[in-house]
Amino acid sequence: MLITFTSKAAAEVTMYKEHAKRILDLLDKDANRGVITAAEAPNAVAVIEREIAETRLHTASEDVRRDVVAHHGEAGDDSDHEGMEMVSFATRAFPLLEMLRAAKAGGNDVLWGV
Repeated sequence: MLITFTSKAAAEVTMYKEHAKRILDLLDKDANRGVITAAEAPNAVAVIEREIAETRLHTASEDVRRDVVAHHGEAGDDSDHEGMEMVSFATRAFPLLEMLRAAKAGGNDVLWGV
């Protein structure tokens, strides 16, 4: 399922719900419908930036390593599978973060599910 964020400050941002939910959980917002007001935008930007900084301090989790071994074997020579490409939290959050920055600057709200 997809979530589309809208704001007068920026173009629409569409994300998979599972990825948006992680961000919205950080902001104590419902993933189905909600608003980040212009007054809340500065705090939302700060929270997301802190989470990005925190995730950059950690390497791939043990779950990811287990998945790599399961699909590529100990020698990493399984040609039946594509190589793993990690998409970081920072990369996933960037479009919404930019929207929130623009909303903050322009005094606009960010809405979804409406």
